[in-house]
Amino acid sequence: MEFLAELHPKVIHFPIAFFILYFLFETAGVVFKKDFLLKSSLIILLLAIIFSLLGVLTGNQAHELVKQRQTDTVLYNDLINQHELFATLTLWYSLAVLVLRIYLSIKKKFTGRIKYLFIVLGLIGSFLIFLTGLYGGDLVFKYGIGTKIF
Repeated sequence: MEFLAELHPKVIHFPIAFFILYFLFETAGVVFKKDFLLKSSLIILLLAIIFSLLGVLTGNQAHELVKQRQTDTVLYNDLINQHELFATLTLWYSLAVLVLRIYLSIKKKFTGRIKYLFIVLGLIGSFLIFLTGLYGGDLVFKYGIGTKIF
């Protein structure tokens, strides 16, 4: 499954962009009281989760490829574990936010202060994305994992 491993650096930028866009659309929708922005943010969050699933799948394959090619992974094994942990947390967290958001929208309870709560939830999700990318960037730029030199 080397093909999937090679897709990881290409696929992973989509959920990053979608999660940030979700936060921006959700915030703008609440602040400017624009329903179309709030509905768009929900679609963007769904896209972020779909691409995150692809990112996790390709990332797992990339990890397996790294283990096959390199016997001494002690140097960066902690980074890989941290990157994987935050990627998984981000995926589950955003899925929970999506389910809660859909539930509140269906029940017509996505009003008032609840909307502002989702700005905070989006900010937390953006921070999880930041941490995931921080560890992933270290793997690439400090150790060359996923590059031709590795």
